[in-house]
Amino acid sequence: MGRGKIVIQKIDSSASRQVTFSKRRNGLLKKAKELSILCDAEVGVVVFSCTGKLHEFASSSMRSTIDRYAKSKQDHHGEKNPVEELQLRQREVADLKQQLLDMQDNRRHLMGKDLSSLSFENLQNLEKQLERSLKAIRMRKYQVLNEEIGDLNKKASNASRSGEDTSREVPYAFADLCDLHLYHHLHSSHSRSEVNEAAQIAMELRLGLH
Repeated sequence: MGRGKIVIQKIDSSASRQVTFSKRRNGLLKKAKELSILCDAEVGVVVFSCTGKLHEFASSSMRSTIDRYAKSKQDHHGEKNPVEELQLRQREVADLKQQLLDMQDNRRHLMGKDLSSLSFENLQNLEKQLERSLKAIRMRKYQVLNEEIGDLNKKASNASRSGEDTSREVPYAFADLCDLHLYHHLHSSHSRSEVNEAAQIAMELRLGLH
């Protein structure tokens, strides 16, 4: 024997109404998720309970789905609703302001300021970000140094071919450049092994000039 047909009207009992709401809400959100997966559809569902509690599901971003809905509705009617257009622009401005604030906070954190509000995980992420930045800076610094060394080698080669008396000035300038590089090592936060390596290179280069 089948179930009787349920009359669609407001349930008087608050307890029964809450149970029914919970069951049907879960079923609705489940169906929405299945629809988005099975049909590759963009789905957004918003439900407010009688107590004002929000329940929602979005297959992507609820904000982007709502914006897409507003734009689609405007295009469908062939004209833009001034109120909706203003609200859309206000949301865009608010998003840009928030992005700017986040960038400013991140810049202060990279400079070592306002760190008291960061959690241990945030501090770890900040440390990794600084390490990646420092690695990129060092790689670029060594690249510039190699380019300068290459230019000096070209000048030395040209001077030796032309037989000019200045041919030995270039190698000494090359060694001076290495000493300058060593100086920057000693006055920066490099490890001891890196400083020793730079010093060894400079010494070998100078010994090779005699």
